[in-house]
Amino acid sequence: MKPDKCSLCKGKMKKGKTDFTIKIDHKIMSITDIPAYICDNCGEAYFTPDASKLIDKAMIKFSKQKVALYPISAGEISFKEVGQIV
Repeated sequence: MKPDKCSLCKGKMKKGKTDFTIKIDHKIMSITDIPAYICDNCGEAYFTPDASKLIDKAMIKFSKQKVALYPISAGEISFKEVGQIV
């Protein structure tokens, strides 16, 4: 079901693709090109129930190290450090 309006800013929703990145313990998983409804005003993404289920399953397998991932470059900075450089 397509959401009518963004729950954050009330902007219009349109079909698109987005990425999802999560840190589990000290490992990072990024899933790209996920079909979603995206707010044309603030960019908030809403996943379909089917996409959400697949993401949940991938996170479970990832946390159990049953998923082969491509290596990516990543940097990490704490929120406190962000405040120091901005």
